[in-house]
Amino acid sequence: MEPKDRIQSKARELFLRYGIRSVSMDDIASQLGMSKKTIYQSFADKDDLVAAVMNVEVTQIHNDCEFCKRQAKDAIDEIFGTMQQIYDQFTNLNPMLLYDIEKFHPRAFETFRKMKEEYLLQVIALNLKRGIKEELYREDINIELMSRYRVETIMTPFAISASSPSKFNLVMITIELMEHFLYGVATLKGHKLITKYKEELLKKKVYEITHKK
Repeated sequence: MEPKDRIQSKARELFLRYGIRSVSMDDIASQLGMSKKTIYQSFADKDDLVAAVMNVEVTQIHNDCEFCKRQAKDAIDEIFGTMQQIYDQFTNLNPMLLYDIEKFHPRAFETFRKMKEEYLLQVIALNLKRGIKEELYREDINIELMSRYRVETIMTPFAISASSPSKFNLVMITIELMEHFLYGVATLKGHKLITKYKEELLKKKVYEITHKK
């Protein structure tokens, strides 16, 4: 792996685990066993490194969403595929991450905001249209309004978990809110399918862990 890729990979690992503000360039250099000078040969400053990590994350989100769409048997299965990915990716994620980016790294946050308000908005709208066509979602849904509503709630779990970390788990909150949204748009046929997919996730221990009180 090239030095730049190693730096970016280690920075991502530390940022996700501890948050961005808590991780210094010295920490990254120490973890890699290299000097800060070597890091600065690849990245102008910490802000540049955070922006590079965010670009990789946005690309990964694109890939994950497209994978879920390709693999899903139906619109609800697509959402449950996303829940499984959230469980895998958010389990050790520091809830302060997005707050740190928004407050201290506006360039990286703008990349995230654009992805959220353009790409994810489209993904959600397409899922709603698919679900209506499959008679799993109500046909009276205002697709534009509900898509925007869902996009705006994406950061809610981070805020709740960051304010009460000992009480609320980031994964639990995220999946609970997604489930709440799903029940709200689903038809009776859709509700039955939600129950079926929840039972499958229970067998994988996902719901057992995330819904633990």
